[in-house]
Amino acid sequence: MMKKKSVSARKASLVLFLCQMISALDVPLDLSQPPTITQQSPKDYIVDPRENIVIQCEAKGKPPPSFSWTRNGTHFDIDKDAQVTMKPNSGTLVVNIMNGGKAEAYEGVYQCTARNERGAAVSNNIVIRPSRSPLWTKEKLEPNHVREGDSLVLHCRPPVGLPPPIIFWMDNAFQRLPQSERVSQGLNGDLYFSNVQPEDTREDYICYARFNHTQTIQQKQPISVKVFSMDSLNDTIAANLSDTDIFGAKPVTERQPVLLTPTGSTSTKVELRGNVLLLECIAAGLPTPVIRWIKEGGELPANRTFFENFKKTLKIIDVSEADSGNYKCIARNRLGSAHHVISVTVKAAPYWITAPRNLVLSPGEDGTLICRANGNPKPNISWLANGVPIAIAPEDPSRKVDGDTIIFSHVQERSSAVYQCNASNEYGYLLANAFVNVLAEPPRILTPANKLYQVIADSPALLDCAYFGSPKPEIEWFKGVKGSILRGNEYVFHDNGTLEIPVAQKDSTGTYTCVARNELGKIQNEVHLEVKDPTMIIKQPEYKVIQRYGQASFECVIKHDSTLLPTIIWLKDNAELPDDERFLVGKDNLTIMNVTDKDDGTYTCIVNTTLDSVSASAVLTVVAAPPTPAIIYARPNPPFDLELTGQLERSVELSWIPGDENNSPITNFVIEYEDGLHEPGVWHYQTEVPGTQTTVQLKLSPYVNYSFRVIAVNEIGRSPPSEPSEQYLTKSANPDENPSNVQGIGSEPDNLVITWESLKGFQSNGPGLQYKVSWRQKDVDDEWTSVIVANVSKYIVSGTPTFVPYEIKVQALNDLGYAPEPSEVIGHSGEDLPMVAPGNVQVHVINSTLAKVHWDTVPLKTVRGHLQGYKVYYWKVQSLSRRSRRHVEKKILTFRGNKTFGMLPGLEPYSSYKLNVRVVNGKGEGPASPDKVFKTPEGVPSSPSFLRITNPTLDSLTLEWGSPTHPNGVLTSYILKFQPINNTHELGPLVEIRIPANESSLILKNLNYSTRYKFYFNAQTSVGSGSQITEEAITIMDEAGILRPAVGAGKGYSEILFATSPVMHSVRPTFYKVQPLYPRIRNVTTAAAETYANISWEYEGPDHANFYVEYGVAGSKEDWKKEIVNGSRSFFVLKGLTPGTAYKVRVGAEGLSGFRSSEDVFETGPAMASRQVDIATQGWFIGLMCAVALLILILLIVCFIRRNKGGKYPVKEKEDAHADPEIQPMKEDDGTFGEYSDAEDHKPLKKGSRTPSDRTVKKEDSDDSLVDYGEGVNGQFNEDGSFIGQYSGKKEKEPAEGNESSEAPSPVNAMNSFV
Repeated sequence: MMKKKSVSARKASLVLFLCQMISALDVPLDLSQPPTITQQSPKDYIVDPRENIVIQCEAKGKPPPSFSWTRNGTHFDIDKDAQVTMKPNSGTLVVNIMNGGKAEAYEGVYQCTARNERGAAVSNNIVIRPSRSPLWTKEKLEPNHVREGDSLVLHCRPPVGLPPPIIFWMDNAFQRLPQSERVSQGLNGDLYFSNVQPEDTREDYICYARFNHTQTIQQKQPISVKVFSMDSLNDTIAANLSDTDIFGAKPVTERQPVLLTPTGSTSTKVELRGNVLLLECIAAGLPTPVIRWIKEGGELPANRTFFENFKKTLKIIDVSEADSGNYKCIARNRLGSAHHVISVTVKAAPYWITAPRNLVLSPGEDGTLICRANGNPKPNISWLANGVPIAIAPEDPSRKVDGDTIIFSHVQERSSAVYQCNASNEYGYLLANAFVNVLAEPPRILTPANKLYQVIADSPALLDCAYFGSPKPEIEWFKGVKGSILRGNEYVFHDNGTLEIPVAQKDSTGTYTCVARNELGKIQNEVHLEVKDPTMIIKQPEYKVIQRYGQASFECVIKHDSTLLPTIIWLKDNAELPDDERFLVGKDNLTIMNVTDKDDGTYTCIVNTTLDSVSASAVLTVVAAPPTPAIIYARPNPPFDLELTGQLERSVELSWIPGDENNSPITNFVIEYEDGLHEPGVWHYQTEVPGTQTTVQLKLSPYVNYSFRVIAVNEIGRSPPSEPSEQYLTKSANPDENPSNVQGIGSEPDNLVITWESLKGFQSNGPGLQYKVSWRQKDVDDEWTSVIVANVSKYIVSGTPTFVPYEIKVQALNDLGYAPEPSEVIGHSGEDLPMVAPGNVQVHVINSTLAKVHWDTVPLKTVRGHLQGYKVYYWKVQSLSRRSRRHVEKKILTFRGNKTFGMLPGLEPYSSYKLNVRVVNGKGEGPASPDKVFKTPEGVPSSPSFLRITNPTLDSLTLEWGSPTHPNGVLTSYILKFQPINNTHELGPLVEIRIPANESSLILKNLNYSTRYKFYFNAQTSVGSGSQITEEAITIMDEAGILRPAVGAGKGYSEILFATSPVMHSVRPTFYKVQPLYPRIRNVTTAAAETYANISWEYEGPDHANFYVEYGVAGSKEDWKKEIVNGSRSFFVLKGLTPGTAYKVRVGAEGLSGFRSSEDVFETGPAMASRQVDIATQGWFIGLMCAVALLILILLIVCFIRRNKGGKYPVKEKEDAHADPEIQPMKEDDGTFGEYSDAEDHKPLKKGSRTPSDRTVKKEDSDDSLVDYGEGVNGQFNEDGSFIGQYSGKKEKEPAEGNESSEAPSPVNAMNSFV
């Protein structure tokens, strides 16, 4: 359910109207006007005697008024009273009580007068009385002894205060005494017991009086009550009489009601109109009587009657004379009743019927002041002028008094004055000031200019035009700048200038002009109205039945005006949501997690904007989880017994009986229909209704043979459809609608093809559906041409001019008549190819790859169709660097719309291009513009097509390269840069060489042997350098070097390096031409040991590839074994070979079919060529090892002997005195190792590898270098390639400078390192 909440439009209109009526009488303060009292103290002013007394009197006027006061009817000279001051620019008096004054001295009746040259206004008579809170009089209170069941009244009798105190009863603990139907407090403050009970016995019944003005509470002395029960009284009598006496008190007896207040059978009550009438009846009796109220001869007023104090008090608010009458209270219990009649008379102090209102007149005008009041008794009306009775006031010939009316005729400026009307009777008085101000003023509009009003569509709009002028101006409203005057029933014009639009629509939005004119001038003001779309909840929360501890979700999807910012608030049972983290509020939903029984209730989604508010509610029912698994929740059974009633031409009522809901409540029913006349067997969705509804009024279309069926839906799913209802054929009628999607598009230059979407079968509303197709050329004074066609969706009009606009409409009709007049659409006859090409084609070359082309637009008449854009055809004629023509590949760029330029990206530098431009319409392309030739400037070249490094020797490498695939200009040279790389991947100095552009190879000489080099190669044009390619290569080892296995063999190392000369040549390389080679793998060489072989090869070609090595036993028919080479290196180590066996090997490239080297055969054996000398067989090395072994043996013997003698061997001192030569540190001056020698050989080692700054030699772990292979003692290898009897040369690490360790280098490592 959804409801719209907003202030009633009518109430808003009335409130605004009344407010504006008052504001329309206000005279602007910049104009002369008599005084007006704007603020004053109340007539009966009770003040706190401890605080300063402030008597208010504020007034406005032009010129500003002066103030004076009277006290008790005589002038009050405030200058003579030091305790009294008047506020500046005000008439408010301040009596200083807090500095020695006494409030009692200032009791009296005060009246303020505000006066200026145009008159005098007076205030009400203000009666000042200080509040009083006197003490209770001393009295001796006797204890109350009461028999159980009797009635009792405890009198309070509070002191008389001003204002009267508030009475309440409490005990010594300051706890209020409980009250009930039996015990209650009366209006006079007394405590009434209808009957006492033993539990009423206590000694602290205390009456309190609270005086609000002084914020004091007075306390009466405690009252004691002792209740004697019948049983205790009998026991007392028995103890004081002999056994022979007859004794006994009567038991508690029930009594019929007796009224405690008021007494007697009748009483009277007088109350004033508008006050609260309080009538009270309190009765005694046992059982406790029940009170009932009636009004004799009438009903108690509805909505104003309330019962208080357990129905003992009748309260009627805002009483009027109609409430006078006899009110009877009836006290009843089961023994009888008692009643009392209170005769109520409602009197009335004076009240206004028509209060006098300020009167603004222009010289010579007429006017009236009306003062009408009523009361009971009827009040007397008297007039005063400027505070003086009008009978003794100065004469004014324009004034005539006629009872409650003063008539003014032909007023002049001297007629300005303030008149007072006094209406009084014995219950009070009314005093009103109203001025007559005679002015001659042109109109002025007080509403701010360009004020913006915003309202919701279909609600009233009230546009202000507050004005002033004398004579009173006439008001007119216009819409728009040059709109006509607004008239008619759709507008309401209020006397205060307000324009009301009772039902504002979207088209009411706009600017409205208010014009005010009188005989002295004219003025206008503009205001603006915006009509907003209403806020709607398009997906409302739905009724939910959720099992306990399940999850409930309510949706609240809204649609609102885009300029309004909505806020969504969720309520539960019209209160805020519980402060519980289980309640999750989303953007358009509310989710309750783990629902419990207390979550049952109504959930409301409220959507508020600054202009409207809507809400929708849904009920959540929490049910218990299934008690046993036997309860099965299933889809509902289908409804049955479908019945059609109330058949009309366009509607019918369908009813049904729901099937079994299968333990899950039905949430809704879906109604479907079948059109047996047009689409038999096809069921369509009609509507759906809530699950609590079993009837629905269905809207029908004419000429349809309806059958209906109903489907029930619950949380589990949908039921099977019900059996169809009886058929109902509706009567035929004219079509209600016309075809949609009407279009006119020509297929040929001389025709117009009109198409539309045909009506569905049931939309025809009757037999004989046809279409009336009408057309005429737009902007030509032609008559409509029409043709009626059968039920088709296309009609072709031939012989039309090429591409001209047509007005088209298609109207449906059947045997009963036509559909409503259709709307017109604009179509065009067929297009033809454009007639002319764009002219003035210009090309601006921006850079080597981008150009901008400009052209002039063609005349629209020559397009002969819808201009879709322009196409630019462009193609490369030739490269200016190669002068070779190739297949011309034209490129096309399309620029949509009526553009006159476009960018051509992706051009090739240093090339010649042609282009032309063509205009495009829906038919195709027009003729091409003349070809325009342009050239692109040079750019930087691409990288050389390949760089190949071949024929490595001890000190030279051969470089071959291919020219760039895209030179992008004239090549000026090649740039070659190279630098050495050591085994720690550190780069050496970079050498740069410039090579003439006509070279394609060179030989680099004077290089270091067994050294890896990195090469960088790129080409240059006059514009700059292109991108470079890089390669790496290694010069081969010295022929005197020895092939060594890797130190880390078997641990992932697979490369071999050859030692190079220790001398770094400083001579610059020389260059030689070599013949270019074609891509291939050649020079496959092997160096074999017993169980492994080092395979190397040379690769020539422009592209790099991933290599693999295939090998097998020579002469065997077994499949080749394949090993993948890591990266693109040109060497590999085959491991795990069988000693003394012949192998075949070949190298291939991955991904290149058939690209393999020729086969090579090698044989494993015990030794390499004699030129490769094993270090382990060198005499100096053998002698060194023997000397070390002998020294160790001597040390062990000495230690053993000394230990047996009990002595200690100073190992540390020995080590310090005879330092091991193997761990000598590097010399600081040249960075070389210290000498290592024995008794036979004192040759120093050659310079070794570069050492880190901390003077330690660290093992390299590079996978790409062969320098980690070392020598063993006997030069033998394990099967995995590791050393047998490997010499490490390591000792225990000791602390070194900088807290870093130093590791002794092996001589083998020292030899194999390089600079």
